[in-house]
Amino acid sequence: MSSQRVVVIGVGSIGERHVRCFLATGRADVSIVEYKSALAKDVAARYGVVAHCDLEAALASRPTVAVIATPAPLHIAQATRLVEAGVQVLIEKPLSISLEGVTRLQQLVAERPAVVGVAYVYRAFPVLVAMRDALQSGRFGTPRQITAVCGQHFPTYRPAYREIYYADRKAGGGAIQDALTHVINMGEWLVGPVNKLVADAAHLVLPGVEVEDTVHVLTRQGSVMGAYSLNQHQAPNETVITVICDQGTVRCEIHNNRWLWMTKPGDAWHEEPFGPSERDAAFIAQANAFLDAVEGKRPLLCPLTEGVQTLKGNLAILESAEHGTWQTINN
Repeated sequence: MSSQRVVVIGVGSIGERHVRCFLATGRADVSIVEYKSALAKDVAARYGVVAHCDLEAALASRPTVAVIATPAPLHIAQATRLVEAGVQVLIEKPLSISLEGVTRLQQLVAERPAVVGVAYVYRAFPVLVAMRDALQSGRFGTPRQITAVCGQHFPTYRPAYREIYYADRKAGGGAIQDALTHVINMGEWLVGPVNKLVADAAHLVLPGVEVEDTVHVLTRQGSVMGAYSLNQHQAPNETVITVICDQGTVRCEIHNNRWLWMTKPGDAWHEEPFGPSERDAAFIAQANAFLDAVEGKRPLLCPLTEGVQTLKGNLAILESAEHGTWQTINN
C-alpha cells in the first residue's frame, strides 16, 4: 500500500483529530504545522510526528497532501499556496468566511488539475451513505421535501467555546458557520443545491458569547422545499434528517446510527441499524476516501465546487438573518 506524505496545518482539536485519523489509515506519513510552540511540541510528542513552525518550512519537506485545519479566514490563501506548490488539499469547513480568493483557487484547481476537497464529514457516515444510495436509486421516487432538526448542549462537547474561533463570526464562529453548515451541506448532498432561502437566527442561551446559538432556515432546492432547525443549547444530542419523496419517506437518526423508511400510510417504520461506531470512525473513513481520491481510485466526497456552493449558502443565511429577506444563490 502506498504512503502519502501528509501535513496537517493547525492542530487544535479538529487538526489533532486529522493527525490521529490519517495515521490510523496506515497510509500516511504525517507531519504538522503549528505556530504555537507548546501545542506543536505536545501534539508532535503525543503522535510521534515532525512539527514545522510554518507552512513554508513544511513545503520544504515536499508533502504530497495537506489538511488545512486553521481558522476559516486563512483557508483560501493557504489552499492557494499549497495548490501552487503541487500539493493535494483537504480543507476543513467552513471553506471560508467570504468569497474572496475563491475564483482564483477554483481556476488553479482546474488548470493543474489538483485534488481539492472540503471536509464535510457527514458524507463519510455509512448510515447516511446507505440512505443516499437508496434515494438516488429511485426506490422512493422523487424527493419533494427535506427537514432537519438538530441540537446539542455545545458547552458539554466544546467547553472552550468562549475562547476559540466560535465566539467570533469573523473567525468562522457562531452556529451558522460552525454547525449548521454541516447540515446544509448534507441536505445539498441528499437532494441538491440550495438556490433560495430565508433565515432567522439569534443568541438565546449560551453564556459568554454573543454569536447566534439558534437558527431556522427555509430553503428551495430546485423543486424540493426544505426546513432546517438547529440549536446548541438543548440537553439531547440529536440530529434527525427526513426526506419525503412521492413514493415514500426516508429518515436518518444520526445519533442512533440508523436510517428508516416507510412507503405505505399507517405502516410501521422499516429500520436499518448500523450499530455503534467509534467517534473517530467517520473521520478515518474520510481520510481514507481522500487518499483514495488523491490516488485516482474514487471521486472526492465533497469536491471544492460543492464546498463553494455551501459557502454561498452560509453567506446567504447570515445575510438573510441580518435583514429578514429571502436570498437567491447563483449556483
